[in-house]
Amino acid sequence: MRKRSVTVRVARWSALHPGRAVIGWLVFVVLCLGGGIAAGMNSATAEDFRVGEAGRAEALATEGGIPLRSTEHVLIRDASGSIGEPGPLDRAAADAAVKDITARMKSLPEVAAVKAPVASADGRVLRVPVELTGTEQDDQERVPPLQEQTAEAAKAHPGLAIEETGDASVSKGVDDQRDKDLKFSEAITLPITLITLAVVFGSVVMVGVPLLLAITSIMATMGLAMVASHLLPDTGVGMSMILLIGMAVGVDYTLFYLKREREERARAGGRLTSEALVEAAAATAGRAIVVSGLAVIVSTTALYLARDVIFDSLATGTILVVAVAMVSSVTVLPALLVKLGRRAERRAAKRVARGKPVRTRGAYGEKKPGRAWNLLLAPARKRPALTLGLSVLVMLGLALPALDMNLKNPARDSFSREIPAMRGYDRLLEAFPEQRVRHVVVVRAEASQAGDVREALGALERRTGADPLFARAGGARGAAEGGSPDSSGGPLLRSSEDRRTTTLELNVPHPTYSKKAEDSLDHLRHTYLPATVGKLPGVETAVTGEVPRGVDYVGHQNEKLPLVLGFLLLMTFVMTVLAFRSVVLGLLGVVLNLLSVGSALGVLVLVFQGDWAEELLSFVSLGGISSRVPLFLFVILFGLSMDYQVFVVSRIREAALNGVPTRKAVIDGITSSAKVVTSAAIVMVTVFASFVMLHILEMKQMGLVLAVAVLLDAFVIRVMILPAALLLLGRATWWPSGAIRRAEARAAEARAAEARGVQRNQGRPGAHSAAHPTHPEGRRIAQGR
Repeated sequence: MRKRSVTVRVARWSALHPGRAVIGWLVFVVLCLGGGIAAGMNSATAEDFRVGEAGRAEALATEGGIPLRSTEHVLIRDASGSIGEPGPLDRAAADAAVKDITARMKSLPEVAAVKAPVASADGRVLRVPVELTGTEQDDQERVPPLQEQTAEAAKAHPGLAIEETGDASVSKGVDDQRDKDLKFSEAITLPITLITLAVVFGSVVMVGVPLLLAITSIMATMGLAMVASHLLPDTGVGMSMILLIGMAVGVDYTLFYLKREREERARAGGRLTSEALVEAAAATAGRAIVVSGLAVIVSTTALYLARDVIFDSLATGTILVVAVAMVSSVTVLPALLVKLGRRAERRAAKRVARGKPVRTRGAYGEKKPGRAWNLLLAPARKRPALTLGLSVLVMLGLALPALDMNLKNPARDSFSREIPAMRGYDRLLEAFPEQRVRHVVVVRAEASQAGDVREALGALERRTGADPLFARAGGARGAAEGGSPDSSGGPLLRSSEDRRTTTLELNVPHPTYSKKAEDSLDHLRHTYLPATVGKLPGVETAVTGEVPRGVDYVGHQNEKLPLVLGFLLLMTFVMTVLAFRSVVLGLLGVVLNLLSVGSALGVLVLVFQGDWAEELLSFVSLGGISSRVPLFLFVILFGLSMDYQVFVVSRIREAALNGVPTRKAVIDGITSSAKVVTSAAIVMVTVFASFVMLHILEMKQMGLVLAVAVLLDAFVIRVMILPAALLLLGRATWWPSGAIRRAEARAAEARAAEARGVQRNQGRPGAHSAAHPTHPEGRRIAQGR
């Protein structure tokens, strides 16, 4: 007797003890969530985000005792004028407001310093710089008290328009907007998912099962993610990924399991108990779910090779939610199906007792596909070579734009203007354009070299002042903290107490993602610094700021990209070979995944790298793609593509192992999985497409690519390219495994034995063959008909 797999044994226990299984799952969810709340979330610190030269500069400044801090700007203008054209400023009223704001801010423990007010060039706007304590990374947690005081000051001076903006307030606004967006996404996703599931199952009760498991899996994962954050710090994006992937994969896995249980029930015709049906489904769908889940998990681990805290957070959230969804599908789902099956059996028994006919559901997925599916499958079935060639050409055509992908680091300029701090940011730049970008030069040297360092930095400042890529800095020399003030009243130069570390701030009046901003950094790092400070012996220099961080981050990713993609391709091949014992399928899986991902990334470039879709999708084009999006999507899409690959090929292989010829097995496998693949794709596309309507540019890009990739995977790869390729390959599909060849041989022997048995029966006396006079056909022959 063949030993049952772990999946089948677990499902059998769950089916025989449904009450314990359901209670055990709920206890698991509560323990995970409770444990996570008790442990709390360990958020990433500034040190965790440091990459490249920019990260080294921040480390030097922090070690020297002059960490880079955020500055909030309180803007004061006349309230009677328009936003674009403020009226003349009443200086007496403005001075009173400045004194009030300064006193309020200085009383807050979150404030390190309040600097002198700065007037705009036309004198219509005053800016009060307020420096926060702590680091740039956690200042958004300190900014609410400042915003409250700014609001109170605005009420106290009704004749003036007083507002606050800055890095910290913008970051907080983005986080608040992300939370609202996720709630909006959930409000859209849940109803459409409910409708889709209702159409698929035709049962309100069955609709609740996938949603219940998906939601409880997400809840458990959130708790586990909090615990995991103490090993790998959370960056704030992990929870978003848990919601995004959890709903899609959780519903997907449940759909595939339910489909198989329905098929087994229809095939049994009431002869098997609910427990036996669930166990039979576990042997096929349960195994496919485990293989698919492991494939997604293994492929997602490639993100850890990027050595980036954000990718670590994304990978951890994705791996945890897929693992929990996989476990729920093979443990508690069988128990729920048994509960529902017993309920249906009791209702059927009552109907029989009353003498009423029992209504039986058709086999979900057993029916032949409708006219639409026949049309879709016809090309691959009738002309596989032509279908394969044309489909591949279409996918390659969609992928071509990805070759021109330009990676950019999204910054403040790309954020939604629905955030109040961003509207204030626009007004800040209109009045003070030099505040758009800041490069910070950090120098570490011996204390005895302090004078030489300051002189060299002065020369650097003069060189950049003559460069049109930089903003001109004015103001008199010699200020507090051993520095020189710029036109804002804040020091351009800052020195540490031990005189070993010095920083110089240089402003750039160009958007953060513009080529001019990047060119200014290139000039600074490779021309001006080597010609000035770089000539001093034993001096260490580095440049940081928003643009340097973005440039260094993209460089870091490009450096890690070959390693990540190489690991991903290798793992995809290995997982496919292990699952199906076929090198050919392993190679085919890699090629199909590359086609799917490449075409989706091509669409991403077409939509977001230009500006034609800005109004349609409500975004500001960077002239490129957010730097984190392609690598993350490459990994996630490879994992999700394995979902459909595993489920579809599992059905084909199952039929082939039962002796069905490969050609017929391919057609039957695609046909039997067509409806469930479509349903799963609709649910996934709904979840992903909802992110296109969000405000955060990276989320828009991720949502569009994931939705497009799933559509292409479900309707082109799995309906056109995969069946056409398998039909052309024939038995070679399974090389080097001999299991399919042996199964076909056994089936042929069985058919031959059956044929010989029929012939022997026909040769016996009294056997009624078609030629025998007593056979109906024999009587017609004898009568000469």
